[in-house]
Parts: sequence; C-alpha cells; structure tokens
Amino acid sequence: MPSSSSAPPPKLNRFTTPLLPGQFSTETYFSTQPPPPDLQARLQPVKEFVERWREVEGKRVVVVTSGGTTVPLEANTVRFLDNFSAGTRGSTSAEYFLSHPTTPYAVIFMHRQHSLRPYSRHYSHSLNPFLDLLTCPPPADTDSKNDSDKQITVNPSKTRQLLPVLRAYHASHHSPEPTICSLEFVTVNDYLWLLKELAEVVKPLGSRAMFYLAAAVSDFFLPQDRVAEHKIQSTRGNLTLEMDQVPKVLRPLVQEWIPEAFIVSFKLETDQALLVPKAQKALERYGHQVVIGNDLHKRKMEVVLVELDSARRDSSISTANDTRKEPQVTNVQGSVGGGKAFKQSWLRLAELQEEKKSQGLPREEVEGVEIEEMIVRRLVERHDQWLFNH
Repeated sequence: MPSSSSAPPPKLNRFTTPLLPGQFSTETYFSTQPPPPDLQARLQPVKEFVERWREVEGKRVVVVTSGGTTVPLEANTVRFLDNFSAGTRGSTSAEYFLSHPTTPYAVIFMHRQHSLRPYSRHYSHSLNPFLDLLTCPPPADTDSKNDSDKQITVNPSKTRQLLPVLRAYHASHHSPEPTICSLEFVTVNDYLWLLKELAEVVKPLGSRAMFYLAAAVSDFFLPQDRVAEHKIQSTRGNLTLEMDQVPKVLRPLVQEWIPEAFIVSFKLETDQALLVPKAQKALERYGHQVVIGNDLHKRKMEVVLVELDSARRDSSISTANDTRKEPQVTNVQGSVGGGKAFKQSWLRLAELQEEKKSQGLPREEVEGVEIEEMIVRRLVERHDQWLFNH
C-alpha cells in the first residue's frame, strides 16, 4: 500500500505532457523563472504605441522578433552561450512591413541588443561603414572661429544612396506619429517574458495583429537556481553543463495568449529535405498560420512558405492518391483524426529580380532587391484573407 505521505503527481495542463527530467512546461517555466526586473518599464512605450494605433481604424501592427538569444552561465555574466543571428531577416522584413505600398504596418521591433535594426542596417560597422559617407573640413580649418568651416557633410557621391534610407528612417522613427517601436532583449529569459507580456499588450488589436517570429531562440537554458553567481574559475578544470529544454511557447501564444492574431514562425535547417516535413509538423502541433522554411546556405536566395490548405482539407483523404492534384500541395495524415492538406509556396530571389528587370529598373536596383520583399508581400496577402475570415 502506498504511503499516505507520498507526494501527489505533478499537475498537468493543456500545454503539458508528463515531463521528463530536464523539461519545463510553459506553466512551470513562468512560475519558477523570474521576469526581468524592469519588464513593465520597458513595456510602457509599447503599450502607448499599441493604444495609439488601435484607435486608427484598420491599421495593422506586426511584432517582428529579430536576432539571437543568449544563455548566461553566471549571474554576473562573463560567459554565455549564444544563438547566432545578426538580425538580418528581421530588420530587413521590418522595413518592408513599414513601407508596404498598399498596407503599411506599424511595427513593434523586438530585437537582440546591438543586432541589426531597420534602416541603420544598411550602414553597419563592417558593411558600408557609415563614416565613409562623410566628409570633414581640412585639418587647417579646425581652429577657425567660423562654424561653417567646421561643418561635416555627406560625400556628394553617396547622397543618392543615403537620402531614401534617411527619409524612411525619419518618417518611421521621428514623425509626429512614429510607426516603429523598439524593444530589446538579450537572454532567452528576457525574450520569453517579453513575448508573453507583448501578447497581452497587443491582444486588443485582435486579428489586425501579426507576429513574425524571426528571432533565433535558444533551445536549452540554465534554470536560475543552477546559474553560478560569479565568474566560473578555469582552475576548476573541465566544465560540464547540464541544460534544460526551453518550453515551446508557440502553442500557448497561438491558442491562449493571443488566438486571434496571424502568426508566422520560421524553421531553419541545413538539410533541405527536412524543411517541408518539419514545417508541416509544426503547423500540426501548434496550430498557427504560416511556417517559413529556410535552408541555412540558401536562405537569402529562396524560402518556402508552408500553410494549411483549408480549401482541400475536407477532401484530402479521398484525393491522397490523385496524381492530378496541384504540385504545390502535399497531403499528409493529421495527428488527430482525418487528413490535413498543406500547401507550399517557394519564393526565389531570381524571380523577383526578373520582375524588377521587366519594370525597367536600373541594374544596380535590380541587383539590390531582397527576398524579404517577396516574403512580406505574400504574408500581407495571407493576412488580408485572415482578416476577411475573422
């Protein structure tokens, strides 16, 4: 007979399966890992931003997450594990959301501290350095009492390139009604708490909200009670780490935190054959709208959009062996009853370049196009349909 003092089994919820050692459910994570101490202060400008745009009828707001998260090994952090991401896709996509020709979005840009940001990304420290754009007066003029002799100017040969970027930056950041609001994270704990609280802030927008989850989020972390307080000393010899899995917050985001929003996630693989199957599995597991698949080595040249094909969902079982079906649609068995049909859309930079060339654009502009323009264009179309249905 079991002892009456035996501990009760762990309480499970709708987002929890019986946990193995080293696994956290979403519920246990947020009940055991403390929020950033300045969380509410950081969110206050975002609340004001959302409230302002909520009052503008039909205005859409997209939360773009960008850059990678860190896992500190010490509370007074010297060493940490990092998820590699410069923030290129997120910062580039944010620009295209802001400047969409028919449906410009307001953007909440949630990014890794010091990662690339919209507009300034064109002039990083290593690519097209900003100081190379400027000219300064000759050294002999620095002692002049005339301020005009000390003016720093833009190199005339760079003005044509800089001017549209500068105008777009000022329009989005410094106009009477800015269309971008930035929010920084560093650690995976920062990211998870900010995402959870952001969902609550954005929730009043309903289906007008989109989440574009382009950040590279750590899969493993050290719970606070196992983080060393001070720098780990090398004199201790070999370092062995046992890390726990970061809970998958996409399901509660979709199903509970903000169920009316249009949600896009990303899947990065090094084996292209895995892209579509794993994207389909994610859609089945989490129930969101679109997964964008990236092959690590070709991510700037092509991506695949994978989504449920609702028009074919009811007939997917009976047509599973129909060789006449469209090549862009793949049928699979759903994990719970019935079959689910998925459609995949490949977007290739070469196609966008051909489109721009046919419009008569100069060669340098054709060569400068980015695949994120195609991605955002397609997602806006999907969001149009989402709003129509909701």
